[in-house]
Amino acid sequence: MRFIVIDGLDGSGKDTQAVLIEQKYLKKGNSVILRSHPSNDNPYGIKAKKALLKTGKLNKIKASFYYALDVIRSVRKYYGKADTVIFVRYLMGVAYLPFPLAKLFYKLFETTLPTSKYMFFLDVEPSEALKRLQSRDDNEMFENLEDLIRVRKKVLKLAKGWNLINATQNIDDVNKEINSILDSLDKN
Repeated sequence: MRFIVIDGLDGSGKDTQAVLIEQKYLKKGNSVILRSHPSNDNPYGIKAKKALLKTGKLNKIKASFYYALDVIRSVRKYYGKADTVIFVRYLMGVAYLPFPLAKLFYKLFETTLPTSKYMFFLDVEPSEALKRLQSRDDNEMFENLEDLIRVRKKVLKLAKGWNLINATQNIDDVNKEINSILDSLDKN
């Protein structure tokens, strides 16, 4: 089984790239499961999304807690159930926590949840991410320049061993870079 993780700041193009990757492997005849978190098909994902659309410390805690439960549920339910499993937003959700906690929870999740060589972080400058996010209808609590800068800084410290992709470039160039890495990893 190929376990692919696509993570990045809000507005980095995670869902777009995940769908392109899904199409790539479906064309090859693979069975594919694509999960984007927070997901809208279970109470944890729904509660995480509701909390993200609000403000305040309590909602930050709720969003993080329910997000983690949503991801764990997806691992238990879908991991190993197809030739290719793609998760959008996975371990880097911890970067929304204060750094000492983010580092602790990242280490905990990294050692208890599945990881792979197919983990991609779509890196985009926070100002570009914010520009992309302004076209959305539902802005989440972390979708402001200050939080995007803070989260990106933490993620770049945590993302050792990830495939870092410059997601400031256009969609096709990002996809070519990802596909080049996927093709190389698939050969090994």
